Formats: sequence, structure tokens, C-alpha cells
Amino acid sequence: MSLLFRSTNGQSPAVDLRAAFLQGLARDRGLYLPEKFPTLTAEEIASFAQLAYHEIAFCVLSKFTEGILPSEELATICRGAYNFEVPLEPVKGLDRVTVMRLDHGPTASFKDFAARLMSRLMGRFLREDGKRLTILTATSGDTGSAVAHAFHNVPGVRVIVLFPFAEVSARQRKLMTVLGDNVRTVAIDGKFDDCQAMVKLAFADPALKSIPLSSANSINIGRLLPQSVYYFYAASRLAKPGEPIVFSVPSGNFGDMMGSIVARQMGLPVKKVVASVNDNDAFPRFLANGTYEKVSPSRNSLSNAMNVGHPSNLARLVAIYGGQMDETGKINREPDLVAMRRDLYSSSISDERTRVALKEAWTKHQLLLEPHGAVAWRGLNDWLEHEPLNGLPAVLLETAHPAKFPEQIEKTLGFSPEVPAAISAAEQLPEKYDQMPARYEIFRNFLIAQHKL
Repeated sequence: MSLLFRSTNGQSPAVDLRAAFLQGLARDRGLYLPEKFPTLTAEEIASFAQLAYHEIAFCVLSKFTEGILPSEELATICRGAYNFEVPLEPVKGLDRVTVMRLDHGPTASFKDFAARLMSRLMGRFLREDGKRLTILTATSGDTGSAVAHAFHNVPGVRVIVLFPFAEVSARQRKLMTVLGDNVRTVAIDGKFDDCQAMVKLAFADPALKSIPLSSANSINIGRLLPQSVYYFYAASRLAKPGEPIVFSVPSGNFGDMMGSIVARQMGLPVKKVVASVNDNDAFPRFLANGTYEKVSPSRNSLSNAMNVGHPSNLARLVAIYGGQMDETGKINREPDLVAMRRDLYSSSISDERTRVALKEAWTKHQLLLEPHGAVAWRGLNDWLEHEPLNGLPAVLLETAHPAKFPEQIEKTLGFSPEVPAAISAAEQLPEKYDQMPARYEIFRNFLIAQHKL
């Protein structure tokens, strides 16, 4: 029998992995979580040291796809999705501190890890069912390009990406606006939270009932499960069998951070998850005082992909710690804050501290980061001021390529980073995107018109 997934709002029926992938958001507007997390034995985790990345992905993800997808098919999908490097760069001058560079995929972002697997699985499910699907995605920077590239020309799929026009870099924008075909991009005159709210309203809108909709945002459980894999991969290369490890994760919508929580729920020994944010500080305030107040409107920061005033995935995090948070951020049942504080640390990193961190990492350690990685770097150091590593391994996640932020690198460090081939190619192509105000009724009419084409 296949694993079942339940909504964090508790008002929708349990579904299997296929339905959770294709629906994206539960009917009660909650987010899907496994009814019970499958676990890996200590021996299975230890064996990962001998496996390639795509083989670790198969071992982890097969725990969720049993009864849904034949194992040999999943193995083929993983091999095709993960055909790029995942560098682990030791930080010079620091013992057992490593940067995991998740920026070597086709759109130079960690979002490639989930999007490439999701597109292959969704395409397979749709072919099997003979159905079509429209994927709605809100992006604060990198999700849109990763989803657009992964689903570009996948049969049966139409992709519509919403992005805040003034808050993505030119290179981030171009990676998603040059594709065309089954991909449409929409520039919203507003914030990422406006884009995300419009997507959520569309899922719950009876007027759109005839349009099969899904999401590739981290509200979709299909994003979190593949993102758990690189935590196992890092531990397999850097930690001794059974040794706890620390992860520092730049956090916006908290999907990437939730990948580490999924890995821990499956049995990976994780001592601490450092989930640092920019000026959108709702989570560190909640962790400190137990009161959740979203930031509205969200604040624009250098680490633009993290400009999220109300992270959707907090509903999942709260649920794992025994609480219940609805989609608006209202907490109806308190989580175990003592346990959360034991397992998690979070600090808010201002733009000024981000710039200082960028310069410090380069001048002291010859470590080239970009604004999101700099937030994780500063957050890790904030935590280390309270609690030493005591010889344990620590991994900082670099989630986007520095070349996506050339102006900031040039201004802070005095040089421009090398540009990956994928970004160079996109810069030569013409852009095409729609533009509209942050008004849901206009977006609804746009969706209806697109569906008729």
C-alpha cells in the first residue's frame, strides 16, 4: 500500500503521492505532509558514502514512491535528473566547515534539484492518465526559472510563472522569460507575497474549477522530497557514520530548510538547522517569543529570493512539532517551542550585515558567496557565538550562483564572477512576458483566457 499524505489544515481527505504532486495544494488550502515519515536505517544511511548522487536520490525517494512508480523507472528518472556536479567546498581556515554549492544545475540554482525530478514525475503521471495540467508558480527569484526550464515542452503541461517585477535580478528574470512555447511569465507590479497569494486564491476559486491546476512552488510536497536528498549526500561525504551534522540554510519560503527537516525525520542525525532570514524576520521573532506575526508588506532585501513576509512552509514545520497553522499564519494549536528551539536557530540578517558577510567570506577565506549564501554564512556565525561546533561537521548551503548578482559582487568585492554557460545563453535571447497589477480578478481572467487557447 502506498504512503498517504494529509493536509496541515486537517480538513481534506488523505491522498497518495500522485494526487499530492498533481494537486499541489490541498482542497482545504493546507499543505500536504506524509501521514508518517518513512525511515532509513543507520546502515542504509552509512551506505550512501559509496553511492553517486543519483543513487542516493533513488534510495531516499523510493521510500515515498513505493506502490506509485516501479523502482527501475524511478532509478532512470533520478539518473536523468541529476547529471550535474554537487560540489562540496571546504572553507579555508575553518575545521570541518564546508559549502555545498547547489548552483551547478541548468539554471544555476538549488531549485533545479526539485524541479527536474518533479517535471519528470508529473509528465509521467499525466501521460499515464492522458490528462493536461496548468502549473501556477509564484517566484521570488529562482523558482520560476528552474520550473520553467524543467517543464519546458513537457507534453500535457502549461506553465504560468508570476514574479514581482521590481524584485528579481535581470539574470534571474531572463532565465524564465526567454523560453516561450508552453511557458508564460507574468510580471506583477507588487511583492512576492502578492504573487503567492494570487496563486493560492486561484487554487481555491470555484470559477476556475474547470481548469486543472497544480503548483511547483514549495507548497507542493514534490518540491520538498527531492530537496531532502542533498542533506543525505552532504552527510555521506562529510560526517562519520552516526555523527550529527549542522546545516545552515538561507530561508525565504522555508522549502529548502524543510528538506533538512524531512531528512531528519527520515533518520539523518542533524544536530542543528540554522535557518537565517533577511529583513523579513517573522520566524526568528516567533522562535524567540512564541508569537507569530507575518511581515506585511514583505521587505525588499539584497537576498531577493527570500523576500517572503509569510513563509508558507511554516505550516509544515509547525505541524511536525505538533501544532497547527492555517494558510493565513494563524496558529490554532501551539507547536512544541522547546523542541523547536532545541533543533532550530534563526537570526535576521540585514542588508548591511549581508554585505559585510560577503566581504568577510572572501577576504578571510577566499570563499565566493552571493547575498543568499552570505545570509547563511552570517547566520551560522551568529549561532556559533552561542554554541560551538565541538568538532562536528557544518555545511552551509549556497543556493544560487554568484553570477546572478553581478552588480552586488562587483560593488562589494571589486570583480565580476564568472558567468555559467546557461546564463550567458539566456542573455542573448529575446524576452517575452506579460505584466499586470497585483489584482486577483485580472489574473483570474488571464487564466481563463489562457485555458481557451
